[in-house]
Amino acid sequence: MPSSKTPDAAPPVKTSTARKRGAKLPELRFKRVYDAPDAADGQRVLADRLWPRGLAKAKAKIDFWAKDATPSTSLRQWFHQHPEQFDEFRQRYLDELAALDAERNATLADLRTRLTDGPITLLTAAHRLEEEDARTHLDVLRDFLTSR
Repeated sequence: MPSSKTPDAAPPVKTSTARKRGAKLPELRFKRVYDAPDAADGQRVLADRLWPRGLAKAKAKIDFWAKDATPSTSLRQWFHQHPEQFDEFRQRYLDELAALDAERNATLADLRTRLTDGPITLLTAAHRLEEEDARTHLDVLRDFLTSR
């Protein structure tokens, strides 16, 4: 099996199809924002608080920037210092999302609407996405959006 770091290897794409009370939700994919856009991406949603370094907005082909639904700056910095504590990060991020949801956050509402419109690719600049069995904030965001 070729390494994902070789030029000939296809970039890794995590996919998930979730169900909510028997209704099938559109496919959610995870992809690095630096990977080339693909027709199968559907709506391309940047799920990072910071714009990816060195990436021109026109080249990124972003349909929506879900900046307000990402981990807070302090939580993001904490997780970068403690990547082995994913369960703690997950709970803290879920708490942040629940607080946003209680405030009827427009970004979360927009993401839920987009979920009903077809496939979505959540994009991140995180290198961790390239790792086998990587767990990132995208996993938590997907679980939060599809559980409600």
